[in-house]
Amino acid sequence: MRVALSAGVCLTPQRYLQNPLLLIEDGVIASVAAPESVEPPRHFRRVDFPAAVLAPGFIDLHVHGGAGCDVMDAGADGLAALERHLARHGVTSYLPTTLSSPLDKILTALDTLASSIEEGEKSPPAEVRARPAGIHLEGPFLSPERRGAHPREYLQPVSLELFHRFWDAARGRIKLMTVAPELPGAGELITEAARRGVCVSLGHSNASYAEARAGIAAGARHATHIFNAMRPLSHRDPGIVAAVLNTPTLFAEVIADGVHVAPEMVEFFLHAKGREGAVLVTDATSATGMGDGRYRLGTTTVQVNGETCLSEEGKLAGSVLTLDRAVRNVMAFARWNLQDAVKLATINPAHVLADTSCPGMLAQGMPADILVLAPSGEVLHTMIREVSNFESGY
Repeated sequence: MRVALSAGVCLTPQRYLQNPLLLIEDGVIASVAAPESVEPPRHFRRVDFPAAVLAPGFIDLHVHGGAGCDVMDAGADGLAALERHLARHGVTSYLPTTLSSPLDKILTALDTLASSIEEGEKSPPAEVRARPAGIHLEGPFLSPERRGAHPREYLQPVSLELFHRFWDAARGRIKLMTVAPELPGAGELITEAARRGVCVSLGHSNASYAEARAGIAAGARHATHIFNAMRPLSHRDPGIVAAVLNTPTLFAEVIADGVHVAPEMVEFFLHAKGREGAVLVTDATSATGMGDGRYRLGTTTVQVNGETCLSEEGKLAGSVLTLDRAVRNVMAFARWNLQDAVKLATINPAHVLADTSCPGMLAQGMPADILVLAPSGEVLHTMIREVSNFESGY
């Protein structure tokens, strides 16, 4: 497929490009230029969005489910429904995220998700569906004190042997792994996972400042849902939150729904971590897009009322946030412009993954994962490689 795509503005890695023209051939961006500098070849189909913004596809590093699908139990139909739902909200790449569960359930889920990734690589879907870029292993190496919605009985002591079992079940598809750095043996695990190319994320942790810094020194590069399921920040006991905010090389994700973190604290976090280090995620559950009711999150039941998901223990248990709304919330909470807010859902998570197949930018030679946005941030159309919904929209 050959498409010449134009709009009012294009968000490139460096700047706004006014009146851009993108040439897309066989699912790859062939060029990004101003229209006066290039004439589209006659065999390219011209598609114009004169009042819209072209942006890279969003990347969500933390997705437990959506559209009624929980990734711990998902079959092909459930994952397809989830991926269509994600694409409707601008997500072109995502990490299906596990939850602490019985070991056989985790191993089965990892095998199923790896098979889904492999099938998509061999036979890309002929519809607009987000692409799983790997797996996020959240648990079971977490703090009992800061476990959140992870059932205590399914947490495990740190074990290299168990990590290797997970790695083998996922056939090397684990891209991100959340670990509490204060657990005995965590440093060795972080180093081993990083050696295998896994981005280790500090989270669900009761770590002191020193323990968190030790995890970073061992190779951790990211932090899971800042403030949530973490030792609180205190002026005499700075803990893991201060270590995350004080380490410029560490990325950190935030659930910017106004429920998990107050809007004022989202603004504080964005100011502290900056445009280069902050990442937006959803931590979305199977309830996302489904309305109020009772839904599954791994082995647990969650009750959804409005924007809040609660476990049977009354704890926050994931979200019903979508990533496009998180981008718009950043614009509202912190008064950031669209380009800066989009960066937190595109190039920054791409840097976390360090995966050239989802680069999070619009540039020559990059995969054609492209959004058409309204200037206010709503998703109008989505293109993923060679498939788009330019005719119908959402």
